[in-house]
Amino acid sequence: MGKVIIFSAPSGSGKSTIVDHLLGKFNKLELSISATSRAPRGQEQNGREYYFISAEEFEKRIAQDRFVEYEQVYKGTYYGTLKDELERIWSAGHIITFDVDVKGGVNLKRIFGNDALSIFIQAPSIEELHRRLVARATDSEKAIEERVAKAAEEMKYAPMFDRIIINDELDKAFECADSLIEEFIRK
Repeated sequence: MGKVIIFSAPSGSGKSTIVDHLLGKFNKLELSISATSRAPRGQEQNGREYYFISAEEFEKRIAQDRFVEYEQVYKGTYYGTLKDELERIWSAGHIITFDVDVKGGVNLKRIFGNDALSIFIQAPSIEELHRRLVARATDSEKAIEERVAKAAEEMKYAPMFDRIIINDELDKAFECADSLIEEFIRK
C-alpha cells in the first residue's frame, strides 16, 4: 500500500481548485477518479472528473465488493472509490490524491490511517459558500439550497481531519496546501 492524500470539503469551498493546483505542481500526485451515479454537470466527461455509472450498476458493484468506500450522498446518488483505481495509481508509483465528499474523506482516513494525510477545505462562511455556488451556475436554486444545508452539517466533520485550510484568500490557501503536501511527500 502506498501513500494517499485526502481532500474533502462542502460543495463550493474551493476544494477542486486547490486539488487542481496541487496536481499541476507535484508530478507524484495522481487524482483518484471517483465513481458516481449522478448525471454529469456542465462539461464533465466520463473517466475525467468521474466514472459515471447508473445507480443500478453502482449497487451491483457494491454487491461485488469492488469499492474501497462508498456513500449514498443523496437519495439514489452514490459516490465511491473503486479498488481498481487505487491499484492503477500505485502501480505507476504515484501518491493517490482523493477529492471526495466529507463522509468519504472520513472513511478513507479510517481505512488508510497513517498512510493518509486528510485535509478539510473550508469556505470562510456559509454565506460565502452560498455566493460561490450561485456564481458557479451549475445547479438550480433548489439544489444550491440543499447543498448549503448539507454544508452546514458537513462543517461539523472538520475536526476529524488531520489539517484544515480555510479558503478565504486563494493564494494563501495554495501556499498552505503546498507546504502540507511537501512535508507529507518527504516523510
